[in-house]
Amino acid sequence: MFSCAIEHFITRNNYPHFTPKAVLFDMDGVLFDSMRGHASAWVKAMTEMGLPFTEHDAYMNEGQTGHATINNAFLKKYGREATEEEKQTIYKLKSDYFDDYGTPEPMPFAFELLQKIKRQGLQRIVVTGSGQPSLLSRLEHNFPGIFEKDKMVTAFDVKYGKPHPEPYLLGLQKTGLKPWEVLAVDNAPLGVESASAAHLFTVGLNTGPLEPEILSQAGADIILNSMQELFEKWDTLFK
Repeated sequence: MFSCAIEHFITRNNYPHFTPKAVLFDMDGVLFDSMRGHASAWVKAMTEMGLPFTEHDAYMNEGQTGHATINNAFLKKYGREATEEEKQTIYKLKSDYFDDYGTPEPMPFAFELLQKIKRQGLQRIVVTGSGQPSLLSRLEHNFPGIFEKDKMVTAFDVKYGKPHPEPYLLGLQKTGLKPWEVLAVDNAPLGVESASAAHLFTVGLNTGPLEPEILSQAGADIILNSMQELFEKWDTLFK
């Protein structure tokens, strides 16, 4: 399973080999079981502002910055971009609804996998479209000693955001490694597209309600169904 995907990845990108020395992790839906809260908050905030928006829309737009999600909703309904004031208002509303949803739990087996990766001496980088302070502050609380503050890419660091390759290229830059030495893990179609466009080996982690074909079409090299499955198959990935 993995060997064929890796061989195809190497051939497609004309890389000399694939020897991971760093792992780039998306946050929502990968490290935290937070997407149901995000989806619910987006639907409430958008509906309150008169913008049609469904939970399916939330999952399909996951990964890009909140302002981009709002902008797309305005383009769809009004044929114009949202003003800066409108973006700020709606994102504040969405953030408040998300905080009311309750504290999201870490994904099962996320910490176990991160500990294993750290013991193996691999770098750990967070690459997220989130600017949600409540989640960002929980990384050290839930995963102590795993991530360094200067080894993160968030909504505050990017100009374009996912699905543009910029976020994962910035993550790659922080590692100081070559693209064939980095593995990306993302659960969102736009995140998978971003990592694939950055020419990184991309694990599509299908932890939401979307059909797996959507992640495959976005460019995932392999698709797994949970962090537990990734943890259990991690060593196989390197054989």
